[in-house]
Amino acid sequence: MPPHHPRTARRSVGAALLLGAAGAALVLLSGGRTWSEGSAPAAQGTLAEQASGQDVTALPGALAVVGLAALVAVFAVRGAGRLVVAVLLALSGAGTVAAALVGADDTGALEEKAAKVAGNTQATIGDVTHTAWPWVAVAGGALLFLAGLLAVRYGRRWPTMSGRYERDGTPRPRRPRAAVDPDRPEELWKALDRGEDPTGEAGR
Repeated sequence: MPPHHPRTARRSVGAALLLGAAGAALVLLSGGRTWSEGSAPAAQGTLAEQASGQDVTALPGALAVVGLAALVAVFAVRGAGRLVVAVLLALSGAGTVAAALVGADDTGALEEKAAKVAGNTQATIGDVTHTAWPWVAVAGGALLFLAGLLAVRYGRRWPTMSGRYERDGTPRPRRPRAAVDPDRPEELWKALDRGEDPTGEAGR
């Protein structure tokens, strides 16, 4: 393997983590902000109504959570499993972008609120305006998608979460304790410092 590959792998890990975390944060943030505004007919004129991203569609937020979980899971699996999770991450980002684009000019949530205010299912919403927050969700989804592409391209070289157990689930062998001479007090104290029992089997 060429010498620049480890450095490229390290850089791709950092970039994917940054892109994925930032993307998910943007999507989740935008979900709680106002996506559209309008005026609904009321008994005494009109009443201003607002619809948040969650009112319009909960799909971008849900996909962002899935993408964030996939980003973490990439480091917990190996081989083909890692590729599958990386693809899931990319698809979550792509789905977030699509869902946010669909909701960017949606008026359904405002119309539902207008119907409740007017007490009439045929009530319409007027003076509708849309904010930039749906496009923030689009940008967040794009970042998640890029993180997924990096995971697909370089994920096989990324490190795996360390643990006590090997891949087959068996515990790693422990290093044998050094023999302790009971006639040498300094060795007894060193064994105690290491958390060993100098009077046990290893010290006999």
